[in-house]
Amino acid sequence: MEDFVQDFVAETVEALGALDNDLLRLEVGAAEPDLVPRIFRAVHTIKGTCGFLGLNRLRRVAHSAENVLDAIRKDRLAAGTEVVTAILGAIDVLKAITDHLGATGSEGEGDDEALINRLDALHEGASATPAPPPPPAATLSAEEAALAAAWDATPAHIPIPEPVPAPAPAPAPILAPAAVPAPRAEARPVAAGEGAAQSIRVNLDLLETLMTSVSELVLTRNQLLQLSRNSRDNSFAGPLQRLNHVVSELQENVMKTRMQPVGNAWSKLPRIVRDLARDLDKKIEMRMTGAETELDRQVLEMIRDPLTHMVRNSCDHGLERPAERVAAGKDETGIIALHASHEGGHIVMTLSDDGRGLNLVRIRQKAVERGLATEAEVAAMGDNQVAQFIFRSGFSTAAAVTDVSGRGVGMDVVRTNVERIGGTIELSTKPGKGSVFTIKIPLTLAIVSALIVDCAGQRYAVPQISVTEMVQAGEGGERRIERIRDTPVLRLRDRLLPLVPLRSVLGLPRGEPGKEGSLVIVTRVGAYEFGIVVDSAQDTEEIVVKPVAPLLKEIGVYSGNTILGDGSVCMIVDPNGILARAGRLDTSAGGDGVQAAAGAEGLHGSERVALLLVRAGLGMPKAIPLDLVARLEEIAVDEIHELGGRMLTKYRGKLMPLIAADHGVAFEPGTRKPVLVFAEGENSMGLVVDTIDDIVESDINVELRSGRPEAIGSALVGGRPVELLNASHFVGETAGTWFSPPSVARRPRGRRVLMVDDSPFFRGLVGPIIRSCGLEVLATGSAEEALARLEAGERADLVVTDIEMPGMDGYELCRTLKRDPRWAHLPVIGLSGHAGAEDVERGMAAGFARHLPKLARDDISRAIGEVLQPETCA
Repeated sequence: MEDFVQDFVAETVEALGALDNDLLRLEVGAAEPDLVPRIFRAVHTIKGTCGFLGLNRLRRVAHSAENVLDAIRKDRLAAGTEVVTAILGAIDVLKAITDHLGATGSEGEGDDEALINRLDALHEGASATPAPPPPPAATLSAEEAALAAAWDATPAHIPIPEPVPAPAPAPAPILAPAAVPAPRAEARPVAAGEGAAQSIRVNLDLLETLMTSVSELVLTRNQLLQLSRNSRDNSFAGPLQRLNHVVSELQENVMKTRMQPVGNAWSKLPRIVRDLARDLDKKIEMRMTGAETELDRQVLEMIRDPLTHMVRNSCDHGLERPAERVAAGKDETGIIALHASHEGGHIVMTLSDDGRGLNLVRIRQKAVERGLATEAEVAAMGDNQVAQFIFRSGFSTAAAVTDVSGRGVGMDVVRTNVERIGGTIELSTKPGKGSVFTIKIPLTLAIVSALIVDCAGQRYAVPQISVTEMVQAGEGGERRIERIRDTPVLRLRDRLLPLVPLRSVLGLPRGEPGKEGSLVIVTRVGAYEFGIVVDSAQDTEEIVVKPVAPLLKEIGVYSGNTILGDGSVCMIVDPNGILARAGRLDTSAGGDGVQAAAGAEGLHGSERVALLLVRAGLGMPKAIPLDLVARLEEIAVDEIHELGGRMLTKYRGKLMPLIAADHGVAFEPGTRKPVLVFAEGENSMGLVVDTIDDIVESDINVELRSGRPEAIGSALVGGRPVELLNASHFVGETAGTWFSPPSVARRPRGRRVLMVDDSPFFRGLVGPIIRSCGLEVLATGSAEEALARLEAGERADLVVTDIEMPGMDGYELCRTLKRDPRWAHLPVIGLSGHAGAEDVERGMAAGFARHLPKLARDDISRAIGEVLQPETCA
C-alpha cells in the first residue's frame, strides 16, 4: 500500500501544480471551452483515488471543492473572485496535506471545517438542491471505483478485482519536484497504433547517481584521449574514437533527462501575483513568455526562490496603486513581465515592471546611514550604481515591516544564489518608468565546455560560455595593447576593450619581457565585456565541475576545479570574480560604463604623440592628444541639462560643464554619448563627441592652419586627414580659468613667457596652458629665433622650451642663456617626450629649473606657479 500512496502523491502534486494557473485563467474569463471540465476532472480524480486509499481528510476537502466546480460547470455559479479564492484555498489545503502525506505517510492533523463550510455555502447558494454528502470511506461509487482502477491499472500494481473500463490516458508526467520524495519507476502502457510517447517515472536519486557515473566516465574518456595523443601506438585510435562518440552521446542523453521547462519554476508566480494584488489593493497583470525554454533541473530548483522574491518585490515596491498610476498617466493595471530565452549556452531571464522604479534618493540616504559609502561617494555614483545597494545584506528602504517585505532579507540572497550557480544578475531602473532585472545562468552545472589556457606555466580552465572570442595581441600593428593611464586596453574593431592580466589578478610571477600576456580572451560578464590576458590557449575540453575547496572560496576568483585528461588538477577561473578582484570595473555597478583614466607613460620621439581619434558631426575625424584627457566616460543624454545656454550634468557629486566638439553632434533622447573629461584637481569639464574611433601614435605636422578657435589645424595621421582640436579653447569656453592653480591665478597679469617649439602643433597646445596661468606668451619656432628676439630687446620672465629641435636643441639654448649675464637669471623649463631619470638629470645639468613631459598639463601649470615666485619677477 505504501507504493500506492507514493504514486498517488507524485501524480497529485503534478495535478495540483497545474490547477493554480487554470483557476486564474478561469477567474479572468479565459475563452477556453475545456478549462472548467479540465479543472473539474482533476479534482474529481483526486477525490476518487482518496476514497480508494482511505484518505478521508483529502477526500472531504476535494469533494466540497468538486461540488463548487460542478456548479460552475453547469452554469449555476459564476466564477467570480470570491468563488475562485475559495477554490484556491481548497487547492492550498490539498497541497499541504499531500506534502505531509509524502513526507510522513499520513495526512496529518488539521481542522478543515471552516473551509469546507465555506465551499458548501457557495454550492448551496448556487443550487436549490443540497449538495450530496461525501460518500463514506468504505463505500465507492461505480465511477470512483473505475477511476481508482484506471489509476492503478499497471503491471507494477496489485490488480483490483473489479474489471472496469479505463478512462482516457492522462498527459505524460514530468519529473517530480525535488521537494517531493521521488517514487519508484512506473511504466505506462500505450495502446497499439497510438502515437503517444511512453513515459517512465524515475527516482531522482537514481538520476543523480547516473549523472555522477557519466561524469566520471567523461573524465576517464578525456584521460584515454590524452594518452592516445601522446602515444605512437595507433592501434587504439579506432576504438577510442568509437568510445568518444558513445560517451558523448550518453552524456547528451543523460543531460536531457535532467532538463525541464523553465516554466516549471514559474508555475506558482501567477498565483502569488494574484494574491498579492488582493492584499496590496493593486491591479497587477503577469505576462510570461518563453516558459518552454529548458534548463537543468538543479539550476531550475536554485532559481525558483530568487524569482519568487523578485516578483514579490515588484508587486510590493515596484508597482503603484491604481490611483497613483492614473495620476502618473499610466494604465491602472501594472504589468510584470517575465521572459526566458537561450543565449549561447545560457538561459537569460528578464523580469521587468512598469512601476515607479527604485527610490534612489532613499537608497542613497540608507547607504550613507549604514556606512556603505560616504556622501561624496554616493553623490558621484550613477543611478544604476546606486541601485546595486539593494543587493547588500540587510539593506531595506521600507518604512515598516510587512508580511510581504521590509526586513532587508532577500535581494542579497537572490544575488548569492544566482552567482552560486555561475550566473549574473543585472539591475537597471528609471524613476517613474520601472525596473528591469536580467538574470543570466548556465544551462547545467555538471559538465561544461571549457577553454584551457596557460599563464605563468600553469593551466587554468575558463568556461566557454563566458568566452566571446580570442585575439592575439602584439607590440605593434592594429592589435597592440595601449595604456590609458594605468589601464591596459586593446583597440578591438569599434571599441576600446579594457584588459585584465591574469598574472596580476592571481599574483603570479612576471614573465620575460616580450614573452608574457599576448593572448586576449574576450569575456562577457553581464553587460560588461573585457579581456583576460594570458600567455596561450591549449585546447577546449569537456570538464566535470568539482566544487572549490573551502580554503579557496575566500579568494573569489575560482568557481571550482576539475581533473584534466592527463590526471592533473586544474582550477576553473570565475570571470565575475576576476573582474571584481582586478578592480577595473565594479560588477555591482550595473551599466554605468567603463571609466578609464586616459594618459600615456611617455611619448616615443620628439614629435610623435598618442592621439585619441574621435568623430563629431559630419566633418573629417578629429584628434586630441591622449595625455590631455583625464577620463573617458559615457553619459546618458537624458542626464544632460541646459542652464543659461550651457550644458551641465551631474558628475562625481558636482555639476560638470559640457560642450559639444562640433555643432553637428547629435543629442538624441534615450541614447548615451562618449565624453572626454578634462580635469585638474577637483574640477572637470566634458567634451561630447559622437564616437571614439581609435588611439594612434603619429608624427604631427600641421599642414593647414584653421581659422576657427576650436581647431589648431589639419594634419595627416596614419595617412588620413584629421582635424586637430584645440582643447584649451573648449576648456576656456566652458570653465573659464578654473584650470589655473590658485597660486598662479591670483598673480597679476603682464608677465611674459618665451615659448620655444619648432612644431606649430605643440605651440598651439602648450601656449593655452601657459595663458591659463595668467601669463602672456611670446611664441617662437626655433632656439635661434628666441635668442634673436631677446637680443632685439624682447622682455621675458620665463623660458619654456622644447628639447628635441633641429639646429640648436633645448639643452644648448639653456646653456647659452645661463652663460650670458643678461639672461642668466631667466628660469628655463624644458619639455620633452622623454622624461626619464637620465633625461631629467641631463636637463638639470644644463640649467633647467624643471624638466617635464610634454602635454603634462597639471605638471606644467604647477611648475610655472612654483618657478615664478613674486620675488623672482621684476
